[in-house]
Amino acid sequence: MSRWLTEAVPRGRVAAFRTLIYLFVAADLVVFTPWVRTRVAVPGELYQPLLVGRLLPLPTPTPAVVAALFWALLLLALLAATGRAPRLLGWTVFALYFEWMIVAMSYGKVDHDRFGLLVALAVLPTAGRARHGDPTRSEAGGWALRVTQIAVICTYFLAAWAKLRFGGLDWLTGSVLARAIIRRGTELADLIASVPYLLIVAQFGIVAFELLSPVVFLLRERWRLATVGFFYSFHLVTMATITISFAPHLAAMTAFLPLERVRPVVWARRLLSRRGRNTTKPAGVTPALAGQASAAGRPDGP
Repeated sequence: MSRWLTEAVPRGRVAAFRTLIYLFVAADLVVFTPWVRTRVAVPGELYQPLLVGRLLPLPTPTPAVVAALFWALLLLALLAATGRAPRLLGWTVFALYFEWMIVAMSYGKVDHDRFGLLVALAVLPTAGRARHGDPTRSEAGGWALRVTQIAVICTYFLAAWAKLRFGGLDWLTGSVLARAIIRRGTELADLIASVPYLLIVAQFGIVAFELLSPVVFLLRERWRLATVGFFYSFHLVTMATITISFAPHLAAMTAFLPLERVRPVVWARRLLSRRGRNTTKPAGVTPALAGQASAAGRPDGP
């Protein structure tokens, strides 16, 4: 078990995952959860912190507290994305984002798609330094990615458990998806809903998929990547039909992917270098014919 938990991965994969996660945190503040800043307009007596918020001496959100939290987290997440001071910046970003989530989820609604992302932020500082493109394998980095993977799969499995615990078999045979489509469905969802019993079949399929999700750890790499691709397609369909986004969960799920192969900076440099070489070629000379003899037996050019 310990060998599986600490299976070494290239440091380049850890570096890429770290950059992606911290950039997502910055994007989350301004794209996905900017509404957290509006919580300060709510009377303080309506703030009912989660259990962890009650155990820790955290302040009641005020305009000054939330503004300081927002700007500090945004700046430090962008700095952490560079890979500098991975432990100091990593632990700080985790603490600040954890507080950001406590503020966000202490007014009556708790989103379960944040679990994998929070775990990733908690374990990334333990991975140490990692450089993009570095093929050296790291057990510490492997442990950080594996724990994040487990958190991602637990999100699925525990979601199914919660459905059956609180909804029972009625969740499978009821009108859960029908209500979701009525509230926030798209035209595609309307087409699906018009097919008799298809929504019931879909509800059985969702629970089966979530319960069987741990099987991904038993698959060989090729099939594991294909299964993760299916996970992503599931969320794409969810977004296209009932407009529910699992963006934080999808970001954490990249822990399954060989991210060291995705190097946009290197690709951009190669593209720019190719364009530079093309612009320095002599005008009017075809590269394939340069230096070849002409039909008259004389070399091309002067």
